[in-house]
Amino acid sequence: MSAANIASPPFRASADTVGFDDVLGAAARIAPHAHATPVLRSRTLDALAGCELHFKAEHLQRSGAFKFRGACNAVWSLDDAQAARGVVTHSSGNHGGALALAARTRRIGCHVVVPEGAVAAKLAAIAAYGATLHRCEPTIDAREAMCEQVRQATGAELVHPYTDPRVIAGQATAVLELLSGPAVFDAVVVPVGGGGLASGSAITLAACAPGTRLWLAEPAGAAETAASLQRGERVTRFVPDTICDGLRGTLGAPNFELLRRHAASVLVVDDDATLHAMRLLWRHCKQLVEPSSAIALAVVLANPEHFAGQRVGIVLSGGNVDLDGLPALLAG
Repeated sequence: MSAANIASPPFRASADTVGFDDVLGAAARIAPHAHATPVLRSRTLDALAGCELHFKAEHLQRSGAFKFRGACNAVWSLDDAQAARGVVTHSSGNHGGALALAARTRRIGCHVVVPEGAVAAKLAAIAAYGATLHRCEPTIDAREAMCEQVRQATGAELVHPYTDPRVIAGQATAVLELLSGPAVFDAVVVPVGGGGLASGSAITLAACAPGTRLWLAEPAGAAETAASLQRGERVTRFVPDTICDGLRGTLGAPNFELLRRHAASVLVVDDDATLHAMRLLWRHCKQLVEPSSAIALAVVLANPEHFAGQRVGIVLSGGNVDLDGLPALLAG
């Protein structure tokens, strides 16, 4: 059996104690399975933004999103007895697809609870990777309740989309790769929904580039992270209203604590700005990314006072777009 098919030692950290050593461990664990994605440049977008942009192309990651990093780290952290029982999660799309693919790399079962109304293309990808889908009402409470039912019935290991410490450590490897290049960044911008990528990025920057500021991009129609950090406590009662379907989740408790500890800042934009950024990335970089990814460019363009003259890393988090709905999405 090759090294790529042997599980690494079990992951020991809790969500409250995830540290840079866990990120380094995750990077080694997922290396045989995940892509080292490229960093893209565009002189035209540099001129429009008034700064030097470096796009970490996680939409070219396996399963089409950075989520494969965290899912892969979680799956390959399991001991053999845990792995034999499979994994379960709830997801509106990208995490479900990532976990299904990660489970397939280890040849174990995967169950994904999906809310009604999720993007059809993402659900099709989850099923194509071999997962069993379980449908529920489109609320966080319904998703978690169904997930627990499946876990109890199957004995599968729960891999939460953003509060699982194995997921946080895995997501952190995207910015770790970005920082491994020759560029030194003044700022890094990542989207924020549940907070797995955001909190993981905060851990990596604190260890590797403490002088680099972390900015989080959030849609105005689901800006609970901005409200939470401003109030000093999690805001969990809100009804999301945004085209950024991957950013509609509630900020996790451990993610909130990590972001507050590392003094992350949030910038909020409306959906029109995000769609404009999505069109710009297609036109000038020839890259198709989903709205939940394009929002990171949108906040840079909308807030030149924070980025003028700087070198800025932007994580393009995913490219799983519903092609049937694309003409309507990009119209205008």
